[in-house]
Amino acid sequence: MICRVCDGGQLELVVDLGSQPWCNHFLKKEEVGAEPFYPLRVVYCLTCGAAQLDYTVKKEVMFADHTYLSGVTTSLSEHFRQVAMEADRRFLRGATAKSVLDIGSNDGTQLKHFQALGYEVLGVESSRMTARIANAAGVPTLNEFFNLETARGLGRKFDLINAAGIFFHLEELHSVTEGIREALKDGGVFIVQFLYMKSILENVAFDQIYHEHLLYYNLQTISRLLERHGLSLFDAYLSPIHGGSIIGFVTQTGRTEPSARLLELKRAEVKERSNEIGTYQAFYRRVQKMKADNLDYLSRAKRDGKRVFGFGAPAKGNTLLNYFGIGPEYIDCLVEKNMLRKGLFSPGMHIPVVIEEELAEPPDIYYVLAWNFKTEILKNNQHLLDCGVEFYFPVNPREPAEQ
Repeated sequence: MICRVCDGGQLELVVDLGSQPWCNHFLKKEEVGAEPFYPLRVVYCLTCGAAQLDYTVKKEVMFADHTYLSGVTTSLSEHFRQVAMEADRRFLRGATAKSVLDIGSNDGTQLKHFQALGYEVLGVESSRMTARIANAAGVPTLNEFFNLETARGLGRKFDLINAAGIFFHLEELHSVTEGIREALKDGGVFIVQFLYMKSILENVAFDQIYHEHLLYYNLQTISRLLERHGLSLFDAYLSPIHGGSIIGFVTQTGRTEPSARLLELKRAEVKERSNEIGTYQAFYRRVQKMKADNLDYLSRAKRDGKRVFGFGAPAKGNTLLNYFGIGPEYIDCLVEKNMLRKGLFSPGMHIPVVIEEELAEPPDIYYVLAWNFKTEILKNNQHLLDCGVEFYFPVNPREPAEQ
């Protein structure tokens, strides 16, 4: 393969998580055991330093329909509200007419916050079911994959374009980036929100590696991608959302000088060798130790007769469950709020999903797969903690302060 970012041909394997099913393919009972498996490996580009998967599950398989809803989690909605308010205050204060396009808009949670600020909004969402939910909620949403052709078909330009948790999914990476430039007004701002690979490495959050995530950006690598298409980051900050995400602000190249905090983040990447291959190799060794430690913990819990439930059924949890080999012999069920996953089974390990409000009684231990919402989870379950229920976090991130 060639590098997805720079077209370089020198790629080296740094993380091998084996053969895994697509992690968002939660299974009906009749599908259990029939799900396809695909290689899940990260390679490192020796030319530009971009980390990426070397195998692509087609976007039509992963994104034409899925069960993820961004509105289920209170802290994510609050994060989206803060992003909308900041963008409005910084870039469109006092404007009487203002517009925003959201790429991969899901159920419209981000756009609802822009609507509340008086924006004309449009979402582009590939999942049929999710687009229907957004439209039913009053958020205008096109059920399409966004790319350059889609952008041209819109026939208009926007003051703001947002892409939250989607820019690292892109099979048509360069077409989408060209489409963003096409649809952005002169002087407009593209808000790109992405999992920060530097944080993934620091937190050993290897479960954020899965087939939907084709690319793993640091500021160095996303800057090179954007600059290929006449766009440049001019500001960014590190948010605690999802265990460490960059909220970046982008416009046409040459329009705005980079901010002091963006330059400081880039200097930290150099100082901490975040873009060097040796850092990725050390990360993989830590993942292997983490596997041994977690299996030892769960084995001891079962020997002691304790009941263990998974807390949450996030897509990323299936990377962890499948790589560690954690199935129903360790975890009785996965407890979820999202009703779209009711009665389904996790891909690969086939652990049943149950809805939280339907539980008769809590377990002895919650093995927390939705660790990225740790603060919210502990706050909402203080009554269980008081009763002696243990919440075990296999990934325990260092959370940066909001900036």
